[in-house]
Amino acid sequence: MRLTSGRTACGEAREFTERVLGDWELDQLRDNALTVVSELVANAVLHGPGGDAGGGVESEVLLRLKRRPAHLMCAVTDRGETLPSPGHLGASLEEGGRGLIIVEALSQHWGWTRCNPVGKTVWAMLLAEART
Repeated sequence: MRLTSGRTACGEAREFTERVLGDWELDQLRDNALTVVSELVANAVLHGPGGDAGGGVESEVLLRLKRRPAHLMCAVTDRGETLPSPGHLGASLEEGGRGLIIVEALSQHWGWTRCNPVGKTVWAMLLAEART
């Protein structure tokens, strides 16, 4: 799904994710997938070119959901050069800096890949099977 990096991007991404998970009968992943997608899209909007950190001009963000036998992969691509870095949980009361910690906690694997010639894709893989 192509998103503009405006204020509505996270809501559009959540609606799309919820619809796709329903179609794929992966409702058990709903809460974790919506949280992960929200965090990845919010980071792309904030740190991608044109995001709040880049001057307020909208740019394109791409959300991909891929169903694999044992996983749901959530991937968000933007044209930003800022690489993702998990924050740290400390005594600070800051609002930001915890998004990738949340992604890491909810996913089995996560990471990022540089795009050529510019940008990056940040991805997370959620276990699609029920844990016992």
